[in-house]
Amino acid sequence: MSRVGKYPVELPAGVTVAIVDNILTAKGKLGELRLSLTDKVDAKVEGNKVSVAPKTREAQARMMWGTTRANIANLVRGVSVGYAKTLEITGTGYRAAVQGKSLVVNLGFSHDVVYAIPDGIKVTCEKPTLIKVEGMDKRQVGQVCAELRSYRPPEPYKGKGVKFEGEAIRRKEGKKK
Repeated sequence: MSRVGKYPVELPAGVTVAIVDNILTAKGKLGELRLSLTDKVDAKVEGNKVSVAPKTREAQARMMWGTTRANIANLVRGVSVGYAKTLEITGTGYRAAVQGKSLVVNLGFSHDVVYAIPDGIKVTCEKPTLIKVEGMDKRQVGQVCAELRSYRPPEPYKGKGVKFEGEAIRRKEGKKK
């Protein structure tokens, strides 16, 4: 039995949810997001709550029960509050700047890395070594951060690279004479 799926999703003020043709649509002050529901679960909107239940007792339906409830909760939070992640750049000469619809990052390569910012994502650089990624879609915010981090992941000897704010990097001891 799913411990996550049995709790209904509370809808905050200003958020409306509608289910039409197995597509759940959430509208809020930040915009609108959609989620296509699987045929294994049944979702219902009752007042200011969305509840999810499996249609059958098979394992796949029970697995999708909690997953669908979590995805709905992410949509509701996304259209009401939004998501944000911060990346830190560590290294001599490493820096980032937003230029129009692209992020230009200098990570010690022979050329600057130019990353096109996707629609629905807002990227800001308060300092040259901090990148803040904001958006409605939790998956998309995480994907953008993962792509930026993949250009230069933090290395274990000096800790240089792009890392999430607050991420602990396991450091290794260097060569000894």
